[in-house]
Amino acid sequence: MPSSPASPGRPRRLLAVTAAAVTIALVAAACGGDDDEADTPPAAGGGAVPAEFDLKAAGCPDTIVLQSDWNPESEHGGQYQLIGPDPKIDTGKKAVTGNLVAHGGVDTGVDLEIRAGGPAIGFQTTTSQVYADDSITISYVSTDEQVALSETQPTVALFAALEKSPQMIQWSPEVHPDWQTIADIGKTDTKVLYFEGAAYMDYFTGSGILKASQIDGSYDGTPTNFVASGGQFAVQGFATSEPYTYENEVRSWGKAMKYQLVADAGFNFYQQAIGIRPDKIEALKPCLTKLIPIMQQGVIDFMADPSAANALILKLVEEYNNGWIYSEGVADYAVKTMGELGIVGNGSTPTLGDFDETRLQELIDILDPIYEKAGKPIKEGLKPSDLVDTQFLDTSISLTS
Repeated sequence: MPSSPASPGRPRRLLAVTAAAVTIALVAAACGGDDDEADTPPAAGGGAVPAEFDLKAAGCPDTIVLQSDWNPESEHGGQYQLIGPDPKIDTGKKAVTGNLVAHGGVDTGVDLEIRAGGPAIGFQTTTSQVYADDSITISYVSTDEQVALSETQPTVALFAALEKSPQMIQWSPEVHPDWQTIADIGKTDTKVLYFEGAAYMDYFTGSGILKASQIDGSYDGTPTNFVASGGQFAVQGFATSEPYTYENEVRSWGKAMKYQLVADAGFNFYQQAIGIRPDKIEALKPCLTKLIPIMQQGVIDFMADPSAANALILKLVEEYNNGWIYSEGVADYAVKTMGELGIVGNGSTPTLGDFDETRLQELIDILDPIYEKAGKPIKEGLKPSDLVDTQFLDTSISLTS
């Protein structure tokens, strides 16, 4: 049972590979006007900021703080896309701050600070951070964590930055040519390496997709045990990174991998959604009404041209220097894979970032008995509307191919 339901698969994920040399070429966004006391921030090409982008006038905090769930990576690209030119990097705090810019580089009049998660916060949940630190405005949330903490530390997701979780289980197609799905692994006694506490694994064993006897929660994020098995084991990971690193950067392996997304195997949770404490929504309504559409568009802009945001991400990984290795090759592969697999996408509607309530109810039904068995009952009568609030989404914003 999850001891820490946040970000399954990410804690301590440190691959001992050689990172490509990092260069940074941040795009400069011109700002018209230089009066720091002006009530309206300057637009990219001079003149007043369009009203829909004026976060200062909307009463947003001077610095909007986003707590992420892991080190900087391309899965977070839509949010780093909003950091303007000349960002300030705090290597001690593992945070970056810059002007929050909207589509076209428009300065919104406030700053955005993105704080790293994972090792930077002692592998604690993002939810624990937002309840411990009132300066955090928004954070990444995942459905399993939301359900698990619905009674004690509720959060509300406002925008699904990722339509599908990139979480997957991978294997060697050379060693196991007959495997096509995770369920195929469950027809054998093959060991499956994963991080102890992942809710999706409780679902797989509880539903009979995998056997409880074959799962091994000792995975430490490195490929060592998988490689030592000669590719006999299956191992968890992110579809946006490990298939690339195992084939191209893990010198002791260097072969192609095959995988199935956890989402496609029946545990279709939302991961890295933009969430907030419910007690903060009312006071921030005017701000969120303008901020969330800007964030929607940020994802679209990133997918269209990820170069500047990825350069910043790589620079941050280098500057934070905490053992996380992330190469330009992985960053490029992540963007390509997110598009190909619909990890970033509109889902069942034309709107980018909305939520499917049927899908949420299915997850509640899956997770309720899991957490009950673990002695961590969820909120009584929990329903999808307790987990998400779509009022701030601009339904006209859509990702087109």
